[in-house]
Amino acid sequence: MGVLRVVTFAVVACLAAIGIAQAQDTTTLKKEMPGQWELSTTERSKTCVVTLKADAAAQGFKLELEPACKAALPFTKDIVAWSVRGLDIVRLQDASGEAVIDFTEVEAGIFEGLRQGEGVYILQDLAAARSMAKSMDQMIGDWSIVRGNGQPVCGLTLTNTEAGPDNFQVFLKPKCDAAIAQFNPTQWRLDRGQIILLSKAGEAWQFEADDNAQWRRVPDTADPLIMLRQ
Repeated sequence: MGVLRVVTFAVVACLAAIGIAQAQDTTTLKKEMPGQWELSTTERSKTCVVTLKADAAAQGFKLELEPACKAALPFTKDIVAWSVRGLDIVRLQDASGEAVIDFTEVEAGIFEGLRQGEGVYILQDLAAARSMAKSMDQMIGDWSIVRGNGQPVCGLTLTNTEAGPDNFQVFLKPKCDAAIAQFNPTQWRLDRGQIILLSKAGEAWQFEADDNAQWRRVPDTADPLIMLRQ
């Protein structure tokens, strides 16, 4: 009986600890969410600003949608409040408390939500979203790919023309090195600080910025490829 009591006490204590951790996480999320957020499609072709407030509302907290939201994202016309559901779900809800869209955090400050029949939407800290958009704008234009010794091997142009979810068109210039011509990237995107080049076959090359403001293909090799802005 003594062993059973110890085990029972341990299980109860463990469940209590889990409950406390969940409560703390929920409380933290409620404290961190108030502020301005960008609600957008994954490729940011349609965006609107949502201001989440700490003031209580029916079944949640108050929020404000900028006037352009209803035109850009029609489903937002039903959103009247926000709340935290479960451990980590941020809900944008209608007047009855039902979900218009539920978001879960996929990385710090970035949440993803799915609307059936429509696709995935992103909720991101407004300042970070605008900083990312600015960074992406700075990527658009002509680039040169060179080897580690500085020998040019290809030229390419990154555009802001959409080529599918999250991706944009890229064009190679004539007389590229055979390896790059064979790879033949047709799309690109900026993802978590990397420039990603994608081929028609779905192969991906990743480039990361180094200390010299160059973009080196990773993983690094003895004969690296480097992207330089022209």
